[in-house]
Amino acid sequence: MRFQLTDEQRHLRSEAREFAQDIIKPRSKELDQAGEHPTDIMDELSDFGYTGLTIPEAYGGLGRGATDLAILIEELSAALMSVASTLGLHLGVAEVIQQFGTDQQRETYLPEMAAYDTVGALGLSEQSAGSDKLQMETTAEQDGDEWVLNGHKQWITNLLHADYVLTYAKTGSDSESPHNITAFLVPTDDFTVDEVWDTLGARSVKSPRATFSDVRVSDQQRVGEVGEAYVQRSKLRTGVNVPARGVGIARAALDDTVAYTSEREQFDQSIGEFQGIRWEVAEMAERVDVARLLTLRAAERSDRGVDTTRAFSMAKTAATQAAVDNANKAIQFHGGIGYTTEQHVERYLRDARLLTIAGGPNEGHKDTLAEAVYDEHPRK
Repeated sequence: MRFQLTDEQRHLRSEAREFAQDIIKPRSKELDQAGEHPTDIMDELSDFGYTGLTIPEAYGGLGRGATDLAILIEELSAALMSVASTLGLHLGVAEVIQQFGTDQQRETYLPEMAAYDTVGALGLSEQSAGSDKLQMETTAEQDGDEWVLNGHKQWITNLLHADYVLTYAKTGSDSESPHNITAFLVPTDDFTVDEVWDTLGARSVKSPRATFSDVRVSDQQRVGEVGEAYVQRSKLRTGVNVPARGVGIARAALDDTVAYTSEREQFDQSIGEFQGIRWEVAEMAERVDVARLLTLRAAERSDRGVDTTRAFSMAKTAATQAAVDNANKAIQFHGGIGYTTEQHVERYLRDARLLTIAGGPNEGHKDTLAEAVYDEHPRK
């Protein structure tokens, strides 16, 4: 099958690349080193409609699919991954409301989320519920028309600049697992921030740990059926933003390496003329293309409503590892200056390292992929 972008998708890529390279990248070092949230950049993204990219047009969004999201996230990540992660997680919360929320919830929240007047954050992981989310300890007990929530959440990206946290809590016994987890929209004011970590990468957007005690929310804040929230996450399309971030970083590392090795001279020639370097750069390009094609394949399958289990796990592991490997090579070919904050390549490595963990560790995705392979392939 020949995969080809539409004219609309090519326009999106061109427009997003121009914005990312002209507006975001010149500020990326400053934002990263200061740990400053890209608030004004996110506001500008809303002017393009990107903060409502996958939200239906009926609610003020652009109504685009997972393929368009992968294209946009790659371009943003090539300039500063924190911007891409902020947008991806926000749209992920919007998609849950879109797919599983009530008509009233869609009409209330989606137009404001498309305009970025209301910002969403995800409260899923916990201290003892990292890879195994079913081990979460947060609970929600129904009391009349309200739910009383107690517990904590960890790695709540966007929390400090969000309005609502899509909070997952146990509403049934462990014997009912995985049909014992429900999602609620909880105002960020109801959270008490316990820890704001200083992280290796993704420094512009913090992912704190926060607790909540006897927080009451109305049943109208429940998103989806009781007990089905965790199961329903397998139907979301926006998870493709994680491998797409890997593609963006891998490509940025390649772009910077080609530019630097073309100009840097040693022994009376540019170092890019040495065969050893040229072969390595060729492998960097190969990693980018493989990562992008796998990511777009997963996104396109999602847009067609086809099962993406195998395609997504393959894209996730390949693209995020490509980001790490290309960033490592970029530092090596930049030499000593690549190890300093004068260049972007050291940030690529710090940011890329998160991606092999975020969205489920690559080891878990390899298990998922292997299981799919054994299920699909014939046996003698």
